Amino acid sequence: MAAPKQKILICTYYWPPSGGSGVQRWLYFAHHLQALGWEAIVLTVDEAQAAYPERDNSLLTLTKGIRVYCTPTREPLRFYSRWFSKNGIPKGAVPQKTFMQRIAAWIRGNLFIPDARKGWVPFALRQALELLATESISHVVTTGPPHSTHLIGTALKNEFKLHWTADFRDPWTDLFYNKAFYRSSFAQKKDARLEKTVLENADAVLTTIGDTFHKSLQNKVHKKIKLYALPNGYDAEMMAQIKPQKPKTFHLVFTGLLTPNQAYRTLLSALQGFCKAHPKTTIRWSLAGSVTHAILQEMKAALPSVEFHYLGYLPHAKAVALMKSAHLLVNFIFEGAHQQMLSGKLLEYLATQNPILSLGDPQSPAGTFLAQATHAKMIHPLNQEAIIAFISTAFKEKESLKNHFPQLGQWSRKALTQRLVEEVLLTQ
Repeated sequence: MAAPKQKILICTYYWPPSGGSGVQRWLYFAHHLQALGWEAIVLTVDEAQAAYPERDNSLLTLTKGIRVYCTPTREPLRFYSRWFSKNGIPKGAVPQKTFMQRIAAWIRGNLFIPDARKGWVPFALRQALELLATESISHVVTTGPPHSTHLIGTALKNEFKLHWTADFRDPWTDLFYNKAFYRSSFAQKKDARLEKTVLENADAVLTTIGDTFHKSLQNKVHKKIKLYALPNGYDAEMMAQIKPQKPKTFHLVFTGLLTPNQAYRTLLSALQGFCKAHPKTTIRWSLAGSVTHAILQEMKAALPSVEFHYLGYLPHAKAVALMKSAHLLVNFIFEGAHQQMLSGKLLEYLATQNPILSLGDPQSPAGTFLAQATHAKMIHPLNQEAIIAFISTAFKEKESLKNHFPQLGQWSRKALTQRLVEEVLLTQ
């Protein structure tokens, strides 16, 4: 008789039909855990009451066989969105141009501590307590943002003997755009106190990058923390199934979030020089994800000869198909976040085997990671000459250039789930 599966409770605000990169991390972990002797039980928010920036129903196919418990929530984000923004609290950059935008930033930074989704915590905690009282659950995972989710883990750790892993997909108090929220000393201290409580009580802290981020977390507490780093990976099966269909024109592709806090203007300038040197070359630039109308208009004005195609938010498989259709994939690191990010998008970019041009700090974690590939570079935004040279190489060899990364398979979602079990869950 087979041994009973160990049960792990995953507390996550983002779950399908929520879309975006944040939901995919634990969706794939939960999906692959089933084949590794674990039963993943998911605790999330009722989609009818959730504040999702994007929705992707195609991700629901990966939830088969996973028990999901949805709870109500009571959070101020809907009212905040109605008054200040169509898309809720901004990601990646905080608008501060108008008086109302500055008021909105102050409200976000001083009244929503640790975040605007903290109203979900009491409902989720009540359901979690019921599950732990009736199920033989040995491990609990909380994943943030929203970092208020970790408050569930703190409460459960006080009530039950269990192994708790707090997953920091992004930094908490050190997040690069927190400084734009006009935070009072009281707000900063309260937020830091909550973060410290989580770090001190969790059995393990999981992040997407190590080194600098791990040092900053360890410096916040006096006790030794068990810190582990597992990046977001790529779906190897999906990547193999989708065949590249590249156009004859030189095709640039960007996917994700684009804000004024990224060096896209540097690339516009470099492309202006490239277009002057190749006046008869047709360039297509496809963008998918979240790009404002103002940025799109700026790009079109700077490069009138380029064919721009903005596709909005795409289901995951279609986004991967778009990546595979590129002759050159482009990326921009958020200013102030060079030491904080190694996005899952870069792993998917690498899995396409297409050349990658990323603008940011070459010595950052993402920069040193990309440097292992044959045709991927993190180039400093001030190095225009290197940017133009990389674009020129991708153009000249667009029919044959392949970007190879050593031992790419170890970064698949399936392989990373195996590491999650062996390095994190079974070591507690």
